[in-house]
Amino acid sequence: MSLADRLQEAWYRGHPALGLLRPLEALYRRVVTRRRERFLAGEGNIYRPPVPVVVVGNITVGGTGKTPLILWLIEHCRARGLRVGVVSRGYGAHPPQLPWRVKLTDAAEQAGDEPLLIVQRTGVPLVIDPDRPRAVRALLETESLDLILCDDGLQHYRLARDLELVLIDAARGLGNRRCLPAGPLREPETRLLSVDALLYNGAAEDRQDGFAFQLRPSALINLASDERRALDSFPSGQAMHAVAGIGNPRRFFATLEALHWRPIPHAFADHARYSAAELHFSPPLPLVMTEKDAVKCRGFAAEDWWYLAVDAMPSASFVAWFDAQLVRLLPDRL
Repeated sequence: MSLADRLQEAWYRGHPALGLLRPLEALYRRVVTRRRERFLAGEGNIYRPPVPVVVVGNITVGGTGKTPLILWLIEHCRARGLRVGVVSRGYGAHPPQLPWRVKLTDAAEQAGDEPLLIVQRTGVPLVIDPDRPRAVRALLETESLDLILCDDGLQHYRLARDLELVLIDAARGLGNRRCLPAGPLREPETRLLSVDALLYNGAAEDRQDGFAFQLRPSALINLASDERRALDSFPSGQAMHAVAGIGNPRRFFATLEALHWRPIPHAFADHARYSAAELHFSPPLPLVMTEKDAVKCRGFAAEDWWYLAVDAMPSASFVAWFDAQLVRLLPDRL
């Protein structure tokens, strides 16, 4: 287990040694709180685009399901007749220049795994740049859009936003509710009081303070051939190697178990880069990975490598709420 994995384990399960990090946590809290105060006061160089911006983010370190929700938002907005674009930091990407418009033919090392996944799945115009305002400007220079989705960026206060959607893992919650490095929070828990909506990934029903949101497996896709198979093409009890380089690998392994398969888990760091040798496991069995991992492995995939396609399923009440927000933000388009 890596140091990062041990730290996350401590954040969510508790460890007395975390008390030693309290002074650093206090300093971190002061910095992020001051940054938020400056944004609210309108201080600094804050860019407000000419179209509404919806930020999809979280206040915890680790995966909460942002990418599947963004995919759902793209398709939902398009179904309403809206022209949508996406901006992303492009974590781990090494493009020739910034800002960078992600193309279908880009390598994951160039575009970043999550941005490339989004473009391959939807064809949406997407620009990566750690400087979110610069990414938005670049996107609007070449695209006529009605709405921009910001992948992550909740704490990127140089970009004004019209709607903030925050995802929380329903099972893990906020851990010990402490800020970095003593806990998993990027901002104090009170920040949640100011966002527009909370979505609990994995919740079976809406909660008093937020909406339910689930990830449902839909198909198995072969990395080498793009063949799409129904989930029942693997029988109950099927043994397989399971690869996950995401923020919360256990959730992926639990999903495979819920499908009545027997995964042999192989957890990697979030945004891990792979080689064929790393994924050569014994005994020889089918290999199933996340879609985020698949975009980095297509070039050397074996015939029995698959990824599990999952679709976001927000609650009906969230859909109704979000539609009302779209009407409020874009009254002339809807």
